[in-house]
Amino acid sequence: MRRVLLLSLLMLALVPGWAGRERLALFDGPARMEVRAVPLDPHDPARRRVGALTYLGGIALTSSDPAFGGYSSLSVAGDRFTLLSDGGTLIRFAMDADWRPHGLRFDNLPAGPGTGWLKSDRDSESMAVDPWTGHIWVGFESYNQIWRYAPDFARVEGHVAPPAMKEWPVNGGPESLARLPDGRFVTVSEQAMVSRARWRGSAESRQDSRQGLIFAGDPLRMRPRHFAYRTSPDHDVADIAALPDGSLIVVERRFRLPYHFSNRIMLVPAAEVAPGRVARGRLLAELDSPLIHDNFEGVAITREAGATILWLVSDDNQMWLQHSYLLKFRLDR
Repeated sequence: MRRVLLLSLLMLALVPGWAGRERLALFDGPARMEVRAVPLDPHDPARRRVGALTYLGGIALTSSDPAFGGYSSLSVAGDRFTLLSDGGTLIRFAMDADWRPHGLRFDNLPAGPGTGWLKSDRDSESMAVDPWTGHIWVGFESYNQIWRYAPDFARVEGHVAPPAMKEWPVNGGPESLARLPDGRFVTVSEQAMVSRARWRGSAESRQDSRQGLIFAGDPLRMRPRHFAYRTSPDHDVADIAALPDGSLIVVERRFRLPYHFSNRIMLVPAAEVAPGRVARGRLLAELDSPLIHDNFEGVAITREAGATILWLVSDDNQMWLQHSYLLKFRLDR
């Protein structure tokens, strides 16, 4: 018994951050990923329209690597794609119109909150990129912090825990983060309602309110100002992205039993993205049965030949019931 006790103490001393739970899976080894095309409507493969969106194609991503999956945010620049998981892992690749990824890279964030032993230490749920400098900002739930990374995630440059985010739920914090064309940053809590003192509407309507913050510049240097976002009933905010005119695309998510995810894609006018305002979105499209649907948590905006393109990625929660989808739509408004 004494020998077993000594061995246990030695393991505690030698394994950093050990807390009786399995360490977060990290990428370690060659990058490998398979893709397959997916239709918008499995029952009608020719269908292309859903609301104000035209479906341009999509793929399901799979890999045998245990660290693969859980993609909660993405960035698209030209033909370059970066998908960030809620466990601090990254996949990067180039992809042309043939939907065949090449130049595949698997990486882990160089650092983040906590020790990195537990998944909650790397609960990276949102990402914003400065297209001019390449700097990257990542929003972490659990700790309710924003971290800034050098281009290509080469190193950490700093982080901040805004007091305004302190009371956001551990599992309902900065699920979204976007950089606006004018250099401002916006984040909306997944679940934190506006306080009673700040809400001017009814108690019932407050249930659909979400706290939002606007930073005049780099969140590590600027104090935020408050605004609110009004979700669709029974929905939470999954991600946001900025259009060239400063309007926001908001991805709302709904979960209902027994195990069903659906999403609404909303458009918020630029004028409503301002301190003190209550922003409301206009429904562009809804992804629900019989259409392809899952836990879509990431959105990115690009431009192609004058058209506005929406990219969506889904978080499979690393469960066999779900999928890692990457979908492409054209916004027709």
